Order: sequence, then C-alpha cells, then structure tokens
Amino acid sequence: MASEFRSTLLGDLEVDIELDAPIGSMTYFAIGGRADALVRPRSADALSILLRRCHDDEIPCRIIGKGANLLIDDIGVDGIVIKLDNPCFTQVRFNREGSIDAMHAMAGADLAKTVMETARHGLDGITAMAGIPASIGGAIRMNAGGTYGHISDTLSTVTCLTKVGELVTYKKEELGFTYRSSRIADPLILSATFELQECDPIPLRKTVKEIFAWKKSRQPLADASAGCAFKNPLDKNNTRVSAGKIIDETGIKGLNVGGATVSAQHANFITTNAKATGGDVITLMKQIQQRILEQTGIVLQNEVVIWSRDPEVQR
Repeated sequence: MASEFRSTLLGDLEVDIELDAPIGSMTYFAIGGRADALVRPRSADALSILLRRCHDDEIPCRIIGKGANLLIDDIGVDGIVIKLDNPCFTQVRFNREGSIDAMHAMAGADLAKTVMETARHGLDGITAMAGIPASIGGAIRMNAGGTYGHISDTLSTVTCLTKVGELVTYKKEELGFTYRSSRIADPLILSATFELQECDPIPLRKTVKEIFAWKKSRQPLADASAGCAFKNPLDKNNTRVSAGKIIDETGIKGLNVGGATVSAQHANFITTNAKATGGDVITLMKQIQQRILEQTGIVLQNEVVIWSRDPEVQR
C-alpha cells in the first residue's frame, strides 16, 4: 500500500512524503517501528483534502505532535501519520479583543516555546504548562497539566478538521474537558484561542523558571521517557490519588524489562536505554498494572498512548 500513496492518494497535493518512515525515533522514547507513510502538509487546504481522501479510502490516519507521551510498537503502524511542522501550522499570534488579551495558536506550535513567548509578552494564562513537552494540539487533546493547572483553564475555542476535512470551531464548554481527557471527537485539532491576562513579565518569567525547576527536581527529565506512564486513579472517595505514589509503595522502583525501567526518581515514569524496544515498555507497563491490581485492587489506566498495527496492543 505504501508505494501507492505517492501516485494516487498524495501525488497532486502540496505535501512532503516519506515512505516507510521511522516514526519511533520521533518520540521521546526514541524507540519503536515505522509508519507506511509520514506526510507533512504544506497548507491547510492540502491537509483538509488529505483527511477526506483517507476517510473515503478507509486508510488509517494518525497525527503526531512532539511524541512526548507516545510509544510506537516495534511492528509500527499502518496507514498515514501526519506531522504538522510546516510554518503554516506552527504560528502563534497575539491580539487584544476588547478587554481581553487573546492568543491564537496553531496546533503544531511548540508548547514550551509558546509558554516562554507569553511570559516575554507579559501575558499569563498558560504559565502552568512550563516544563510540559507537547505541541499545542497534543496538549489540548489530552488536556495536559498537573499541579499548577491545565491547558484548558484559559482555553476559549478550538478549531478542528472533521474526518472529511471540514472546519468546525467549538467553544471550550462544548468539549467536556476533564482530567487528561476531552470529548473532542474530530481526528485533527487545527488551532485554538486562549484568553490571557496582562501582567508584569519579570515575575512571570520567574514563575515559569520556578515551575520548571520544581518538575526537574522530581522527574527524570534528562532520561528517555514519555512522562507519566499511567493516569492518577480515583480512590474510593472519588478523589485523584498519585499513581507514582501507589507504584512506589509497592516497592517496584527499578523493576525492568530489557532496556525499560521504572524510574528510581519518579515511579510513574518508565525510562529507556539504547537497547530498549517498544515491546520492553509495553511488557513493563503490563507488569506494573498487574502488580498494582493484585496488591491494591486498583486498575491503572495508560496515560502513554500506544500505536501499533496490532489492534489488541493499541487498545
């Protein structure tokens, strides 16, 4: 199928194509297999047409952002993977709408760079995202956040492309943002607007540095990892409890499968070395879940997203 993409599905579109693309190396784990085709659209029109054709021809289509919470199985993924790194998908602009300072960010914009840019402008609203590696679109999809807040806190609208390539814009209230999730059903987030507050940039930049330092002191940011492996579960009182604390209390820090290891610094992080495979991480995650279930009765849900040609693995 891969050889047909260039001549039929993609031949007349403004896109850059890489067949049999090593997308595993594009993730923070830097391991895993390949995609039939990696496609980088050069315009929103080309992206829209591409989505419609994939839908019409029943070709699997996935969107890869920074790859910060993503694991690619060793057998790779079928269909097309879309990367929004053309300048038309990474722009961020600011303007004042009445008494509100608004930021319009394309989905491919780098979250960390955008946090720093807002701080330089003296605009507060996404400061809590300091130290979280993601694209804007990926962060919105999973409602990224933590101790200091979530990206949806100051979100105003989200513009998506439907599975047939049609533009649709939603107000935040329509999207049901909750812990690490939203009700965004459309396959692709194109852009978003945020409501920011004007403030003194000097203390704002200081806050950004303090948040980053706090995370650096508690998380293995220098290691190959995809952030928290599991979502924080609900206890019997329906309160979120730390998955890292639960894993730590079972005494399995340092547990490893091949080149994948439960971090000694933060038990909810799985780190990998140069010999690790996607299968190592998948097996280790299953072992952690099984041990936690047996010892506590708690079912840990993946926060790391797994892509695979095998539907059972991806589920």
